[in-house]
Amino acid sequence: MKTIAFPWRAFFRAFAPCLVIACSPAASAQQANAPLLRVVEDYLRAQIQGIPGKTSYRVTPPDPRTRLARCDAYEPFQPPGAPAWGKTTVGVRCLGPASWTIYVQVRINVQAQYLVAARPLAAGQIIGPGDFVVRDGDLGALPAAILMDAGQAIGRTVRIGIAAGQPLRGDQLVMPWAVQQGQTVKTLSRGEGFSVSGEGRALNNAQEGQVVQVRTPSGQTVSGIARPGGVVEITY
Repeated sequence: MKTIAFPWRAFFRAFAPCLVIACSPAASAQQANAPLLRVVEDYLRAQIQGIPGKTSYRVTPPDPRTRLARCDAYEPFQPPGAPAWGKTTVGVRCLGPASWTIYVQVRINVQAQYLVAARPLAAGQIIGPGDFVVRDGDLGALPAAILMDAGQAIGRTVRIGIAAGQPLRGDQLVMPWAVQQGQTVKTLSRGEGFSVSGEGRALNNAQEGQVVQVRTPSGQTVSGIARPGGVVEITY
């Protein structure tokens, strides 16, 4: 009977690269980090549910050389000050049996509508419906505090000049003055068992909820809380 030799040399040439990859340190690290990455992805899916628009994310796996002790309980979190979208970071703490913390780089893409100045807006100008237009884009590529709703802009005062075409940000606008310096205001003084109304002159500008000083007709200076319509609430 003729013996047929198995082509071992050809077999190893074909399959040896696969065997090497399966046993490589990178593959081992990827397998060890799989639970960690699942925790990060579960956390991101929960976070983006409340973001308006079309969202997606991409997770950058940790360096393959990173070796973490076995962990049975993970706690994902976002570091203070980390952006809500765009290029950001998710931290993961191991709660046991080991104790370690790792930070994973992620990118959250948010395709949504936002507000853009329709014309140059001067400092001190009050924003009206015709002063902005709605655009659609990736919020991750835009400045922080971007405004996405008309109600966030209409009636606000421009703090610094804004060029036409610039996205509107919350830090560029301020609430209008509820009380202006020199204005005659109505005072509402309240205390236990009494309520008295009167008039006075505001000594400073104040937005709703801010403290304003008022000089009464008798010359007394009192402090109260500014309310819309030129009203100042004074509590004793």
